[in-house]
Amino acid sequence: MTAAASDLMLPVPSDPPAIPHSRPIDDDRAVAAVTELLAALGLDPADGGLVETPRRVARMFVELLTPEPFRPTTFPNDAGYDELVVVCNIPFTSLCEHHFMPFRGVAHIGYLPGERILGLSKLARLVESFARRPQVQERLTSQVADWLRDHLTPRGVGVVLEAEHLCMSARGVRANGTRTVTSALYGLLREEPAARQEFLHLTRTAA
Repeated sequence: MTAAASDLMLPVPSDPPAIPHSRPIDDDRAVAAVTELLAALGLDPADGGLVETPRRVARMFVELLTPEPFRPTTFPNDAGYDELVVVCNIPFTSLCEHHFMPFRGVAHIGYLPGERILGLSKLARLVESFARRPQVQERLTSQVADWLRDHLTPRGVGVVLEAEHLCMSARGVRANGTRTVTSALYGLLREEPAARQEFLHLTRTAA
C-alpha cells in the first residue's frame, strides 16, 4: 500500500487515540495534607528547614504522577519490514502504589511489525505514560505490552522491565541493589521459540 507524503507527517485515521492524563489537582489541599503528615510524625512544619517542604513534596508528587498527554503517531510499513524492532534501556521512574516510594529502572521493548510501525520516540513516551501513576511493576509491564498489541496490531510484542524498588532496598528488608525483572510476550514472540530467543538475547546484550 502506497501512502501519501502527508501520511508521513500527520496522524492518519488508523492512528491510536491520544492518551489523556487530565485530572483535578488541588494544590492547596495537597500542601495541607503534607503539612498534617509532618505534624502527625512528630515534626514541626514551622521549623526553618521544613517550612517549604510541604509545597516541595506536593509538587514532587504532581510531577511523578502527571505525564504529558501525547498522540502515538504510527506510519505505514511501506518497506514491508518484517524483522524485530527493539528499543533498549528506556529509563523510567514510577511510584509503588503500596508505599508510594519510587521504583526505577529501564524498559526493553520489541515488536514484529505488521502493516504499521510506531515512531521510536513514542515507545519511550508510552512507558512514561503508564509509569507516571501509582503502579506495580507487573501491571506496568502488561499495560505497555497490551497497548502495543491492541493499537499497533503487530505480529509479536515483547516487553521486559528491570527496576530497583526503594520500598525494598531503602526500608524493610533493605536489600540494596536488588533488581526485579518482569516480562510480557505476545504473538510470535511468545509462540515461536526462535523469535522469542532473539528478542531475549537482544535485551540481555543491551543490559
